[in-house]
Amino acid sequence: MKKIISIYLKPYYGRMGMGFAIKFIGSVMDLCIPWVLAYVIDNVIPAGSLKQIYLWGGVMVYCSLLAVAFNIIANRMASRVASEATQIIRHDLFARTMYLSDRQTDSFTKPSLISRLTTDTYNVNQMIGRIQRLGVRAPILLVGGIIFTMALDPVLASVLLLVMPILAFVMTAVSRKGMPLYRKLQEAADKFVCLVREDIAGIRVIKALSKMDYEKNKFDGVNQMVITCERNAEQTMAVLNPAMNMLLNLGLVGVILAGAYRVNAGTSEVGKILAFMTYFTIILNAMMSISRMFVIINKAVASGARIQQVLDCEDDMVTVTEGMKAASVNETEAGNKGIVFDRVTFSYNKTEANLKNLSFSVKKGEMLGVIGATGSGKTTLAALLMRLVDVDEGRILIDGRDVRSFEKKELREKFGVVFQNDTIFEDSIFENVRMGRKLNEEDIEKALVYAQADEFTREKEQSEGAMLDIKGANLSGGQKQRILIARALAAHPDFLVLDDSSSALDYRTDSRLRRQLKEHFRDTTTIMIAQRISSVMHADHILVLEDGEMIGYGTHEELMESCEIYQEISRSQTGAEYKSGAEYGAGADYKPGVEYGVGADYKPGVEYGVGADYKPGMEYGAGAEHRLGEEYGHGEEGERGGYEKRKGEGRYADPSGGLSASL
Repeated sequence: MKKIISIYLKPYYGRMGMGFAIKFIGSVMDLCIPWVLAYVIDNVIPAGSLKQIYLWGGVMVYCSLLAVAFNIIANRMASRVASEATQIIRHDLFARTMYLSDRQTDSFTKPSLISRLTTDTYNVNQMIGRIQRLGVRAPILLVGGIIFTMALDPVLASVLLLVMPILAFVMTAVSRKGMPLYRKLQEAADKFVCLVREDIAGIRVIKALSKMDYEKNKFDGVNQMVITCERNAEQTMAVLNPAMNMLLNLGLVGVILAGAYRVNAGTSEVGKILAFMTYFTIILNAMMSISRMFVIINKAVASGARIQQVLDCEDDMVTVTEGMKAASVNETEAGNKGIVFDRVTFSYNKTEANLKNLSFSVKKGEMLGVIGATGSGKTTLAALLMRLVDVDEGRILIDGRDVRSFEKKELREKFGVVFQNDTIFEDSIFENVRMGRKLNEEDIEKALVYAQADEFTREKEQSEGAMLDIKGANLSGGQKQRILIARALAAHPDFLVLDDSSSALDYRTDSRLRRQLKEHFRDTTTIMIAQRISSVMHADHILVLEDGEMIGYGTHEELMESCEIYQEISRSQTGAEYKSGAEYGAGADYKPGVEYGVGADYKPGVEYGVGADYKPGMEYGAGAEHRLGEEYGHGEEGERGGYEKRKGEGRYADPSGGLSASL
C-alpha cells in the first residue's frame, strides 16, 4: 500500500492538494451555517429587524450554495484522480503479470491474478476516491464541529469531548480485528474464482459425465466458505456504527441535560443549544463517515498488499551476459546453427527431476520428432527451449548461444509455436493468425494454405463470417489446430515447435501439412512433439522420452531396430511387427527416407506408398480382408478416390485439389 501511495499517487499530489483546499472551503461553509443560525436566533430575532433577518438569511443561503458548489467540484476532481491512478496501477499490474515466469504464475495461481486485477484494483480505486471525498470532509467537519462548539459553549463541548476517547478506542480495536478478516476473505474469493473458472471451462465435460450435482456440491462448499469469511468480516465491522451511535447519543443526552440547566440558570441561550444540536448532528455524520472509511481502508490495505506482491515480484529468469555464463561457448559451438541440449536437468518442484541429463543436437533446417508416454516431459522440453522456465543444470544453445543470454523478446521472436492446449481468441480468423504482429494479408493467406486451413476458412467467411468465438467454440478440433498452426507459420520463424498440434487432424491432412513444411520451411528447425508415430517417423531425428529420460535417439529405422519402447508404440499404433525395409507394407523396393515409403514401384491408388508385397489388413489393425485402395472409402482400384495420374506431370491428384505425393 505504501508503494501505491508513494509512487502511483505522487503525480497527482498537486491536483489532490487543490481538491483538498476546495473541499476544505466547502466544509467550512457547512460549519458556518449553524453559527449564523445561532446568531440570528439569539441576537437578530430579538432585535425585531426584518432587514437583518433577510440579510443573515441570505448569508446562510450563500454559504449553502458555496458548500454545494465546492463539494461537487472537489468530488469530481477526486473521482478523476482515482480513476486515472487506478488505470495506471491496473496497467502496470497487467504488464507485470504478462512477464511473470511460468513458475511465478503457478505460485500466484491464475484465479488469484484475475482477482488482483479486478476486485483488488476496484478496492484500491474506492479507497483513493473516498479518501479524497469523505477522508477530507469528515475530519474537517469533526474537528471543525468541536472547535465551533467550544467557541459557542465550552462547558457543553466538554461533555461531548468525554465520549471521544471511547469512540477512538472502539474504532481502533474493531479495525485491527477486521483487517485480517478481509485478507482472508480475498483468499477465499480467489478459490471461488478458480472453481467458477474451471467449471465454466469444463462445462461440456461435466454435462457429458452427468456430474452437475457433484460440481454443484463443490460450488456450495466454496461459496459457503466465502459467505462465512464475508459474514465474519462484515459482522466485525458492523459493530462500529451502532457503537458510535450509542456513544454519541449518550453524549447528546448529557449535552441536552447540561444545556437545560444552563439555560434555566441564564448562563446559556436557546440559539446556542439549537446550534449545538446541529453541530452534534454534523459531528455524528462525520464519525459515521470515518467508520465507513475504516471499512474501505481495511479492504484497500489488504488488496494493496496483494497488488504489491505482484508488482514487487522480481524476474526469476535474469538475462545472463556473455561474460557471466557458467560455461562459455567455444568456437565450434558458436558456428553451429540449430539447437543443442547439453546435459539438461530440470524439476518443477526441485525435488523430483522432470527431465534428467538430456543431451542432443538438431541442425538448422532439420526436424526433431519427440515421442513418449503422457507425462514423460515432452512439453517441458519445449518450455525450456523457449525459456518459459530455466534449466536447473546444464544449458541449452540456440545457434551457438545460451538461451539465457538472449533477451526474452529477442529469443521468442525466433519461434513459432503451437502449444498442447493453445487458445483461439474471440476475433477474426486473420487477427487470430496475425496476433498483433506486423504481417501483411499475403503472409496470413499463405500461412493458412500451408496449414491446410484455407479451404474451410473461405467457406466459413462466406457462410458465417470471419469471426471466431471464444476458445474457437464454432470450430472443430482439427480446424482449431490448423488455425493455430497457421499462426505459428505466418512469421516464417527460425524455429517451429508443434506440441501435439496434429492430434485432431486426419492422416491425409497430417501428411499434406508435413509435406508443406518440407517444401516451404526447409530452413526452419522443427520440433515435432506427437503421440502418433506417423507424425514423426519421417523426421531427421526422433527423441524417445520416458519419465524424463532419453531412452532412444535416431531415425525411425534405427529406433525400430534398437529401442524397445519405440517398437511397442509402433506395434500399438500400426498393429504390425517391424520388418526392415517393409514397414507399413513397403515392398522390396522400399527406399528409406522417401516420404511414406514411396519407391520406384509405387502403384497409383495405394496410399502411403504401399508396395506390391503389402499385406492388406496390417495398417491400423484392419482385418485380413482389407482391400488395397479402400482406405478412406476408395474403390477397389483406388480410382474413385480421385487418384489419377496427370499426364506428363509425374504427380497424383487427390479429390480436394492438393497433392498426395510427388514422385
